[in-house]
Amino acid sequence: MKISVVTAVYNRVDTIAQAIQSVQSQTYSDIEHIIQDGGSNDGTLEVVERLIPDRDLIQTGRDGGIYDAINRGIQRTTGDVVGLMHSDDFFASHAILERVATAFANPLVQGVYGDLDYVSAADPNRIVRHWQSGDYSQKRLRRGWMPPHPALYLRADVYRRWGLYDTAFKISADYDAVLRYLTKDGMRLAYVPEVFVKMRVGGESNRSLERIMLKSREDLRAIRKNRVGGVGTLAMKNLSKIPQFVTAGFRSV
Repeated sequence: MKISVVTAVYNRVDTIAQAIQSVQSQTYSDIEHIIQDGGSNDGTLEVVERLIPDRDLIQTGRDGGIYDAINRGIQRTTGDVVGLMHSDDFFASHAILERVATAFANPLVQGVYGDLDYVSAADPNRIVRHWQSGDYSQKRLRRGWMPPHPALYLRADVYRRWGLYDTAFKISADYDAVLRYLTKDGMRLAYVPEVFVKMRVGGESNRSLERIMLKSREDLRAIRKNRVGGVGTLAMKNLSKIPQFVTAGFRSV
C-alpha cells in the first residue's frame, strides 16, 4: 500500500525542513511525499529541493490559496491512501504511518484517524491543546464532532468519488470536506488512539477576530450544506474545544 502525503507550502522556510524530515523519518517504507509550493520567495523552495531530490514530487507556482494548493497536490498523488502534512506540522513519532497502514489492512476501512496535539510555535515541546478524537459515528457529527483534519487519512477513492476541497470556503473547506465524506452511507473509519501530529498554534483561522468570525460563518455554512445541524451544532463544536485545553495542561506536566 502506497501512502501519499501532501504538503502545501508558501514561505515557511523556518518550519518546512522539520515537516519534510518528519515524513522521511517514518519507518513505513512505501511513502510518496508531494510538495505543492505556492511560489515561495523566502528560501523555502531551496530547502525543499535540498531535502527532496526527486523533482517530480515538487511543483511550484502561484495558486488560489491553501485549499487550491492542497487540491493540486492531491491530484498529483499516485498512492492508495492520501493524507496531509502541513508545512508547520510534524509527526508525533516515527511509526505513525505504520499505524495508518495497519488500520487500512481492513479493506472495508475508508479512513483512518488519530489524535492531535497543538504545540507552542516558540517551543514545540510544550502542548497547548490536546485533541483526543474518540470513536466516529454520524450522530456525533450533529454534536459538532469531527476528527482532526491533519490526523486523517483517506483512501484515494474517497476523493475521486466525492470531490476535493471546495475553494469557495476560505477557512473551513477542510471542515466542509470532512462532513461531506463522513455523511456518506457506509463510510467506515478506524480510530487509532494515539497522537498522530503535532501542530504549531497560530494558524490561518485564528490569527484575528475577523478571521475567527469568518470561520464561524463558514463552519455554519458547511454544517447546513451537509445537513448535519445548525447553530446548535456550531455551538457544540466550539464548546467541545474547552476540555482540550484542560487535558493539555495535564499532558504537559
